[in-house]
Amino acid sequence: MTGEHKIPVGPLVAVIGAVILIVSVFLDWYDSVTGWTVFEIADLVLVGLALWTIFVLAGGLGLGDATFNPTAALIGAVVTLVIVLTQITNDPPAVAGREADKEIGIWLALAGAALMVAGALLATTRISLAVEARPRGKEPAARDADARKDATREESTVPLTRPRPPETPPGGSERS
Repeated sequence: MTGEHKIPVGPLVAVIGAVILIVSVFLDWYDSVTGWTVFEIADLVLVGLALWTIFVLAGGLGLGDATFNPTAALIGAVVTLVIVLTQITNDPPAVAGREADKEIGIWLALAGAALMVAGALLATTRISLAVEARPRGKEPAARDADARKDATREESTVPLTRPRPPETPPGGSERS
C-alpha cells in the first residue's frame, strides 16, 4: 500500500491525554486513596470531560461519522485543566484534615489535562502529520546515489558532437 496519509496531530494528542486522564482517576491521588474514591462528583466530571473530548475530536481522526468540533474540545479541555489544578492546590474534603501526600495519579491527571489542552489547540489550527507509505527496498539515499552513478555513466557514453551523415550512401551510388 503506497500513498500519502495525513494523521491529524491535534486530535491524536488530545485523545491520548484524555485516555491518560481516565486512567489516572483510578490511580492513587493521595496516600493510597484513588481519585475515584476521594471525590464526590469531580471524578465523574473529569471522566465525562475526557470522554467528551474524545467524542468531539473523533471526526478529526476519521472515526465514523462523528462530528469534529475542536472549539468545544478546547473548552472542555480547559475546564478539565482548571479542575485538576484546583485539586492540586486545594485538597478535597476526604483528605483535608490530614497531611496527605500527592501521588502519581494526580500528576498523570495534570499531564493528561495539559495534553488535552495542547491537542485541542493543535486541532483548532488543523496541523497534521503527513506519512507516505513506500515499499521496502533500498534506502532513499542509496537510491539517489545509484541514480547519480547511472546518470554519470550515461553521460560519459554520449558523444560530444553529432555525427554527420555520409555524403554517399553505403555501398556506392550505383543501384543494381
